[in-house]
Amino acid sequence: MSVLLLLLLKACTYVGCNPTIGDVVVDRYSIPILCPREVKSGDYVRYHYNVTFQDGKTFDSSYERGAASVGQTGQGRLIAGIDKGILGMCVNEKRKVTVPPHLAYGSLGAGDVVPPDSTLVFDLMLLDMWNKADLVVTETVSSPRDCKRSVKRTDFVRYHFNGTLLDGTPFDSSYNKGQTHDSLVGEGWLIKGMDEGILGMCVGETRNIIIPPFLAYGEKGSGKEIPSQATLVFNVLLADLHNPKDDITVENQVVPEACARKSVAGDYMRYHYNGTFLNGVTFDTSYQRNNTYNTYIGMGYVISGMDKGLQGVCIGERRRVTLPPHMAYGEQGAGKDIPGSAVLVFDIHVIDFHNPKDSVEVHVTHKPEVCNLTSDVDDLIHYHYNCSLLDGTRLFSSSDYDNLQDTVLGADKVIDGLDEGLRGMCVGERRTVIIPPHLGHGEKGATGVPGSAVLHFELELMDLQKGVPEGYLFVWVEDAPLELFQAMDINQNGEVPIEEFGEFIMLQVAEGKGRMKPGVDPEEIIADMFRNQDRNKDGVIVAEELKLKVEEDKERMHEEL
Repeated sequence: MSVLLLLLLKACTYVGCNPTIGDVVVDRYSIPILCPREVKSGDYVRYHYNVTFQDGKTFDSSYERGAASVGQTGQGRLIAGIDKGILGMCVNEKRKVTVPPHLAYGSLGAGDVVPPDSTLVFDLMLLDMWNKADLVVTETVSSPRDCKRSVKRTDFVRYHFNGTLLDGTPFDSSYNKGQTHDSLVGEGWLIKGMDEGILGMCVGETRNIIIPPFLAYGEKGSGKEIPSQATLVFNVLLADLHNPKDDITVENQVVPEACARKSVAGDYMRYHYNGTFLNGVTFDTSYQRNNTYNTYIGMGYVISGMDKGLQGVCIGERRRVTLPPHMAYGEQGAGKDIPGSAVLVFDIHVIDFHNPKDSVEVHVTHKPEVCNLTSDVDDLIHYHYNCSLLDGTRLFSSSDYDNLQDTVLGADKVIDGLDEGLRGMCVGERRTVIIPPHLGHGEKGATGVPGSAVLHFELELMDLQKGVPEGYLFVWVEDAPLELFQAMDINQNGEVPIEEFGEFIMLQVAEGKGRMKPGVDPEEIIADMFRNQDRNKDGVIVAEELKLKVEEDKERMHEEL
């Protein structure tokens, strides 16, 4: 064979050539720009055609029948001229193939339709081609930087797709439906080619998958959109991936150095979160609402995966918890934002937690060497304080005011936990006090204090005035004089006016024998005490009128009985 002949034969293999194959004349009048594959002997082809005689008269058309023709080349199943003339075609190529009689129906013709010795002109359009040796072809279009897990058999996937035939005709799209296609892999839920083509994909990866007909819908096709023996082309974006056996996963933990206690079932927790899908799309966040999410944990108040993921955490801890659908919202999803079978990723920041059985925690940070007197119920105290949340957020401080904070312990002047935390202190003592919400501002909170917040107080007792029991204005520190009226009647005239009464009371206080109610003007106390004893309201107290409060209380109880 000459070099010139070899060059001519090679020249007829490129896309722009109009070869003569034997006695068959080929006119490639419309050739696609891209032609990744050409028809070879042994391939199966699916094509449309119009066939005419040389005078232009049409005698057959697949278009008119509404179904493309399917056949295998090189096996004698097509007329010889088409068997030769279709070789080298590309999908979406159009060509005219002129077939002489001896490569068509010969001297016999074909019944009344094709006369003997007829030359036939076929106008072909190739729609599809495949071979029984074909495999599923995959091409990664884009992939995420981080791929911790890829699809394996028995996994459950959610993916978006555009599906077309090999000639580009679309037949289905999840995007048009507004929802992903969800399926188990390797369990017969998908066509075999998709079962194979999706293996190894990462969430966020986009992949083209070409599936030959015998691994797709085969001879039966599917509905009106997918014809018999159609190669399918899918552009797939993997949105989600899990296995029905998955448990929650915890990662990206940032645990504070000091962690006195970890959360357990039954605790009440306040936490911030960002909720995303595996592809990073956010579906909810507490930060936008500027409010923590508050709930009991381990008691079924939240989805089971979160119930589990919030146990064993420290106050101030950050962690990422990934929940499989069966531990989140399952197949049904939640509203419009969370689709069915979605894996959820929560980035959590634990603000605080407590247990309804918690008591006030007191930690003494400084105690003076000399401490003869400690604070108790009914005492008037003055103190410094700083109040914050457990995450360090500052709420209030006595330094914000000109004067020290003061209160009478047990008088319901401050929250219960603080009242308790201020008891038993020495002047000069410093301590930190942790107050659970049920001893603080409760579920509703207060101005500047979030609901269900655990409070952290730094306290320093600056002054202490011992108090008197409720209902009392004055108490004896020592035993009262046996002859109280005589002691009070300084001029011994049998009558005690308010001046004499006041002088006597102030003397007892000065000598440490008695104590007035702290925080109240002494003159008001004396005036009130005098009015109580001046029973006939004549301006003086006589011996018959004077009674200790203890005696008055006994008489009142006796009368009630």
